[in-house]
Amino acid sequence: MNISKKVAEMQFSPIRKFNPLAIKAESEGKKVYHLNIGQPDIETPAVFMDAIRAYQPKVIAYGESGGLPSLQDAIIGYYKKIGVDLERKDMIITTGGSEALLMAFLCVMNEGDQVMMAEPFYTNYNTFAKEAGGSITPITTSAEDGYAYAKKELLEKSLTPNTKAIGCITPGNPTGNVLTKEDMQVICEFAAEHDLWIIADEVYREFVYDGRQLASFGQMKGYEDRVILVDSISKRFSACGARIGCIISKNADLMSGAMKIAQGRLCSSTIDQVGAAALYSVPQSYYDDVNTEYCSRRDTVYDALMKIPGVTCQKPGGAFYMTVKLPVDDAEDFLNFLLTEFEDNGETVMFAPASGFYATPNIGKDEIRIAYILKKEDLVRAAELMGLGLEAYNKKLGK
Repeated sequence: MNISKKVAEMQFSPIRKFNPLAIKAESEGKKVYHLNIGQPDIETPAVFMDAIRAYQPKVIAYGESGGLPSLQDAIIGYYKKIGVDLERKDMIITTGGSEALLMAFLCVMNEGDQVMMAEPFYTNYNTFAKEAGGSITPITTSAEDGYAYAKKELLEKSLTPNTKAIGCITPGNPTGNVLTKEDMQVICEFAAEHDLWIIADEVYREFVYDGRQLASFGQMKGYEDRVILVDSISKRFSACGARIGCIISKNADLMSGAMKIAQGRLCSSTIDQVGAAALYSVPQSYYDDVNTEYCSRRDTVYDALMKIPGVTCQKPGGAFYMTVKLPVDDAEDFLNFLLTEFEDNGETVMFAPASGFYATPNIGKDEIRIAYILKKEDLVRAAELMGLGLEAYNKKLGK
């Protein structure tokens, strides 16, 4: 018996594929500084668990496939504050942003269809596209240009007869690139000209730095019928394990199709939705404080990395990731060395090799993605370990 060709062609996540080595290193007594996964250490607002403790039903029953009305209304209130008017019919609560993305891909793609994405991009988009029977068409960007891609001539190069949508992650994962309203206008006009959907992944929306302004494709007037918003509580509220997200669109046909998928999986976790609804009651000061903290962490780890000989990267404008070029030929081999052979005072560091964030073969092999989700003193130590590890690794290779 054989597994499906579709699954056989999928890749393992570069974010998680080295976890067994990290687990083994930790079992042997090493401390591993995890920069590989976007799991914040900032505490989830207490209102989440308070709401769950107060929820005392006799039966944990199925919820509506579209989500609990209390959570939908909380999200509607949040969007109203940023100038986006929604109704419950425009939204389906999902099991994390990942399910929302998969729903979007399934709703717009047929076998052989393509979605344009600026690379490097969040690696699981490759998996979502495969599940929908299609693939990603890369828009190749560069660190030297700030990973910018909202340029008509660049978008035109990646357009094919099979392109059905353009996917945008803003602020970006793994680059931290932030689209401005002007950038969004360019993308919207391009999508309208070529009759494309816009899949806008905005789960890091609040995390913009250096005076950049929060922006959403939902704010773009005249393009509502082709915009699909993907959102989540995971990053905004440091509630990754709650697995609550949503898919939003003003396109009635799209939402009808998504509801078929939603009904097929019945509903998202009722209990987690109760807690999620409470999260949207936090004051503006919560968002401000978290933004300030991540900006400070970004500056800390960027300054520390820039002290390592041969390391180059672009300071990101948002989210909590940065893509870093290392003075190695193969970042995966270097990570294997860090987790199996290297230590300094019983400590080592872990990151995500960046080649898996590209759709174009054989590029990004000397790049990594780091998530600056640790406390500043830990980020400094992690960068120090990376520098020491590079020194030891290149010495081993005779460089």
